[in-house]
Amino acid sequence: MPKVHVIHENDAWLAPLRASFARLGAPLEEWFLDRGILDLTRPPPEGVFYNRMSASSHTRGHHYAPEYAAAVVEWLERHGRTVVNGRRALQLEVSKVAQYEALAAWGIPTPATLAVVGEEHIREAAARIGFPLILKHNRAGKGLGVQLVRSTPALEEAIARIAASEDPYALPRDGIWLVQRYVAAPEPFITRAEFIGGKFLYAVRVDTSEGFELCPADACAIPEGAACPAIAPGEKFRIVDGFFHPLIPRMEAFLTANGIGVGAIEFITDAAGETFAYDVNTNTNYNAEAERRAGVSATDALARHLLALLPRAAKAA
Repeated sequence: MPKVHVIHENDAWLAPLRASFARLGAPLEEWFLDRGILDLTRPPPEGVFYNRMSASSHTRGHHYAPEYAAAVVEWLERHGRTVVNGRRALQLEVSKVAQYEALAAWGIPTPATLAVVGEEHIREAAARIGFPLILKHNRAGKGLGVQLVRSTPALEEAIARIAASEDPYALPRDGIWLVQRYVAAPEPFITRAEFIGGKFLYAVRVDTSEGFELCPADACAIPEGAACPAIAPGEKFRIVDGFFHPLIPRMEAFLTANGIGVGAIEFITDAAGETFAYDVNTNTNYNAEAERRAGVSATDALARHLLALLPRAAKAA
């Protein structure tokens, strides 16, 4: 009998979805992809396959998990299996350059950005963009490597830190740096819009006063006692009741066109009221405390969506 399979490489991030499937009394099969053997001579099992591979997998020691997942997705799609977040979604997950070009094709504004290969070219790119700017990795995840640089001396300090660092995550996984115009918001927050089945579910206001590592999963939470004292406890993530933004329908169309059945888009609005999208998450996580306060469960909605696809998968098989 067909069932839902989840492709992933982070056990902790999957716990909420497991609980949702358990509440629904439905089986869930996990495919933990780090290393192994993919037998291309045999067909895959029947069912629905939900791809949750992450751009940050290398930070957990799973250096080639996205490449492994890409091979598995090719195999699944060749055999006509129902894949949620397939080939194109994975391409966007591991490249912000690909994200920005795809967003632009749908008329969704993104911050002015230059892609740089080789740290020696960062200065020239910064001169073109101007200060303040954001320096970040093309493939990273969890906000790793993101730096706000306000001046030429600060840029020189950042480049020196990069050159001297022994941190294995100091350099972008794919060798591509992004030098991006800094978008200043009137208040220190960004908005993260969540989508399931290609449709808007809810929006989360995310406080950025603590920095740029904005993963909402409980497993990514900042240690107790490290929070900024100006922020009310538990309010880093807040689901906005009745949220609407004129770009939401365009975002839905973008997600559908790019085969992203489940995901999130992060965006920021500046003092002039202009909105810029800067990140597409195809392995989105949800904040349990924010959902508890709002009385919603994205993983329950996600589980129902994946299970609803099973009859179509069985028919296709």
